[in-house]
Amino acid sequence: MKTALHSVSYAGFWSGQIQLTLEQFLEKASHLGYEAVMLVAKRPHLSLLDASSDRLDEIRALLGRHNLQLACIAGYTDFCAGVDHSEIPHREMQIFYVVELAKIASKLGGNLVRVFTGYERPDISYDLQWNWCVESLAECASRAADLGVTIGVQNHHDIAAHHDSLYDLLMEIDHPNCKAMFDAWSPALQGVDLVSAAKKMAPLVVHTTVADYVNRPRFFYQSRLINYKKQQDIIRAVPMGEGFIDYSSFFNTLKANGYDGYVAYEMCSVMEGGGSVENLDRCARQFVDYMKDF
Repeated sequence: MKTALHSVSYAGFWSGQIQLTLEQFLEKASHLGYEAVMLVAKRPHLSLLDASSDRLDEIRALLGRHNLQLACIAGYTDFCAGVDHSEIPHREMQIFYVVELAKIASKLGGNLVRVFTGYERPDISYDLQWNWCVESLAECASRAADLGVTIGVQNHHDIAAHHDSLYDLLMEIDHPNCKAMFDAWSPALQGVDLVSAAKKMAPLVVHTTVADYVNRPRFFYQSRLINYKKQQDIIRAVPMGEGFIDYSSFFNTLKANGYDGYVAYEMCSVMEGGGSVENLDRCARQFVDYMKDF
C-alpha cells in the first residue's frame, strides 16, 4: 500500500499542536519518507480563498520538487446543516465548494476529494436527512465526474457512520464517481467486527485514513457515597500499532479483497506526548515503518 500524510497533522487545530505552512508541511512529508499527501481544504493549508491559479501552480511545483503525489484533498461538509434557516442554500453552497475542490484536485494532478455526510439533527426526521445526503453527494459526484475526479465519502459523520449504512448510501447514490473512504477507527469504536466490515466495503474503497487510539476510563466522584460512577471512556491518539485497533487484520482484509490505494496517516486529535514537532515527527516516522509490512 502507498503511504500519505494528512496535512491536518501539522495544521495546529488542537491545543498544543505545532502549525506548519503548506510549504513546510510538504517538505516535512517528503523528509519523513511519505509518497503522497492529503491536503486540508481550509486554512492554513489549502483554502479556496487562497487558491489562485498562480498559487496552485506553486503547489504543483512543490509537489514535484519533493517527489510527492496528491493522494486526495480533504473537504469538510455537513449536508444536514442549516435546518434552522432553510432560506439559506447551505447544501448548494457545499456542493459548489466540493466541485471547486474537484477542480483544484485536477489541477494538482489528483483525482479524489474527501467529503463527509451530515451530523444528525434530532428535530428532523432521519429519512429526510438521509435524502439530503444522497441528493447532495449524487450531484457532487456527477459534477466531479466531468473533471475526472471521484468523491470519497468518509465514515465520519452521524449519517451512514456504520458500514452497512454507508454501503446502503453508496448503493442508493449509484454513481461510479462516488466511493468510500473507509476508515478502521469508526467501526472499531462501534464494536463492529473489523474484518467483516472491511471485507464488505473493500470493493468500494478508494482511500483510507488511519490513526490509532487507546481508551482512557473516566469516573465521576460521588462524595456522598465516597465512591465513583463510571463515565464514558475518553479516546486518546497514540503512535501507530500501540492502540486497540487491529490494523493488521484491517489492512490484510482490504488487500485480500483488491485494495491497493493510499493509506493516509493523520494526527488530528490530542496525541500522547503532545503536539511538538519532535513528537509529531516521531509518530509520523513510526507509521512509515509500520506500513513496510503491508
